[in-house]
Amino acid sequence: MIDFLNAIVVLLNFVFIPALSYGSQLALGALGVSFIYAILRFANFAHGELMSFGAMTTILITWFFQSYGINLGILPTALLAIPFSIFFTIILCLLTNRLVFRYYRIKKSAPVVIAMASIGVMFVVNAIIRIIIGPNDKKFFDGQKFIIKAKQFKEMTGLNEGLALKSTQVITIFITIVLLIFLFWFLQKTKTGKSMRAFSDNEDLALLSGINPEKVVFITWLIVGTLACVAGTLYGLDKSYKPFTYLGLVLPIFASAIVGGIGSPVGAVVGGYVIAFSEIMITYAYKKFLKYILPENLEPSGLVQLLSTDYKFAVSFSILVIVLLVRPSGIFKGRTL
Repeated sequence: MIDFLNAIVVLLNFVFIPALSYGSQLALGALGVSFIYAILRFANFAHGELMSFGAMTTILITWFFQSYGINLGILPTALLAIPFSIFFTIILCLLTNRLVFRYYRIKKSAPVVIAMASIGVMFVVNAIIRIIIGPNDKKFFDGQKFIIKAKQFKEMTGLNEGLALKSTQVITIFITIVLLIFLFWFLQKTKTGKSMRAFSDNEDLALLSGINPEKVVFITWLIVGTLACVAGTLYGLDKSYKPFTYLGLVLPIFASAIVGGIGSPVGAVVGGYVIAFSEIMITYAYKKFLKYILPENLEPSGLVQLLSTDYKFAVSFSILVIVLLVRPSGIFKGRTL
């Protein structure tokens, strides 16, 4: 029985909790991509850089607060900075919409043309970020605090394996739940949310019904900027901030959106957790886990790892390809809110 409990703790510590936290971050990122696709009808490849920009502004504002001794005690100071960084990220979204995407929307350009324009925006924003904060790893300084450490857990339970739970992981999951509840309530219960759903479902019919398209676009960018900033900040808090990391996050974020059904908010959330759990479960070395549940004579000598962690993003790509071949619409019907 003790060995079984140790095995469960190993899975919780190295698979379930990290995957739940990572999946929450991917879900928020995929939601932003889905909103753009469902309403503005193009794939926004610059979304990873919007997340990076939001995390960068959060770090800078956090440093500013810390220089004046302003903090939240046991909670990360970044939580105090997020509202301000959301504002700046929304401003960036509105500027890119005004200077780039609005032009192509008025010309009724093909979605692939706007998607190519978003790649240009991606590189420009990435360059701006590196000029401002540099290309190296940055820390929030007080971002990672342990609610419970492995040593404390061992002393409390008497088990061989310790469970380490970071405050950033709990904060990530909590904020994601709150945002998802608010977002789905907004789409289902408010007049503006219903207008966005109608616009997403049938743009021509929505216009005939008197829905203002510019208002819908404006609200969409407000939501996308907020989601990008929060997702980017939570990812940076949970791990570390490096501009190039967010460029690589585009693949798992798009994989999450497409696997769940691009354009579907529910699909984006489900897809985020599917991709996160798949990446971590396939790249985790199960030697320690199997050591507790198998007889001594059957204990593995190798790592029992299907793929190295270096191939984590290959898992996302493989799942994406399989879903596109087997069920192109994703787990849920995509395109509409």
